[in-house]
Amino acid sequence: MSVRLGFGLTNYPFDGPRSYFRWAEYLEESGVDSMWQSDRLVSTDSYLESVSALATLAGCTEKIKFGMNAIVIPLRDPLVLAKECATVDYLSNGRLLPMFGVGYPNAAEWSAMGVSPEHRGSVANEMFELMNRLWSEESVDYEGKYFQYKNASIAPRPIQQPIPLWIGGSSKAAAKRTARLGTGWIGGAATPADVGNTIAMIKAELKVVGRSIDEDHYGASIAFRIGSTDDDAVKNSPLLKRAGIGDEIDLNPLFCVGDAAKLTQRLRDYVAAGASKFVLFPVSAGDADTFDQTRRVIEEVKPLIED
Repeated sequence: MSVRLGFGLTNYPFDGPRSYFRWAEYLEESGVDSMWQSDRLVSTDSYLESVSALATLAGCTEKIKFGMNAIVIPLRDPLVLAKECATVDYLSNGRLLPMFGVGYPNAAEWSAMGVSPEHRGSVANEMFELMNRLWSEESVDYEGKYFQYKNASIAPRPIQQPIPLWIGGSSKAAAKRTARLGTGWIGGAATPADVGNTIAMIKAELKVVGRSIDEDHYGASIAFRIGSTDDDAVKNSPLLKRAGIGDEIDLNPLFCVGDAAKLTQRLRDYVAAGASKFVLFPVSAGDADTFDQTRRVIEEVKPLIED
C-alpha cells in the first residue's frame, strides 16, 4: 500500500490570485502527490469554484494530479459536468481526479437554488452512470427517472480511460455507491475510527458486487495547523464555523492542531485504519502563513509518512 500526501484548499487563504498558482507550482516542485479544491456554491467565505480552478492548473503545472474534494453532484447538470471534467482531463494530459458526493441535507445551496435535497442519492446514482458513459462511449441514450438523453456525445473525451471516479460520504448508501461505481474513496471530516469503519463497509460491499478497489485508493481529509489553538487562523477558520452546512458537529477532535509530531501520529492512525491517500487542508491566513504551513509538512512530516 503506497501512502501519499496531497494538499487541499477550502476557503481561499491567499493575499491575491497569483499566489494560488505559486502554491501549485511549489507543491509540484516538492513532489507532492495531488492538489484538491473544496467546492461551495453558496458561502459568505471565499471558495473557488472547483472545476474552473482546476482547469487553470492544467496550464500552470505539468505533473501533479488534482481533484475536487468534493463536488455535490446533484447540484450540477451531468452533461455539463462530464464535459467540464473531460476538458480538464484532456488539457492536463490525464491528471484529473474527479471526486463527488451527495452533499449535506441542510447545506445552504439547496434552499438558495430552490432544489430539494430529497432523493439526492438516487439523482447522484443516475448522474454517475451517465457521466461514466459520456466519458467512454461514442453516443449515449439514457432513460432514467431524473434524466433522459438521446444521442448525447462529448469530445474530446478524457485522456484517462477509464477516468477515475472518487466518491465521498460515510453512510451505508455512500459505501454501496463507492463499491458499485467508484475507483476510490476519500472521507471528509472524520476520525481514524470512522474512516476505518467506512472502508470496511466499502470492502464488504465490493464482495457483494464482485468488484475491487486498489488498496491505495482509500483516503482521508485532515484540516491541520502546526501551531496552537490560540492562533488567529484557527479561531477565525470557517471550518470551525461550519457555515452553510447546517449540521452541529464538534470539529475540534477532527482538526489536528499541534506540532509536526502530532500530525505525523494522526496520519499514522489513519494509515492503521486502512487509509493511504491524504488531503491536508492548512488552517492558515495569508500567503506567508499558508506557504509556511505547507513547507513544514513537506519538510517535517512527508518524509516520515510516505513510502
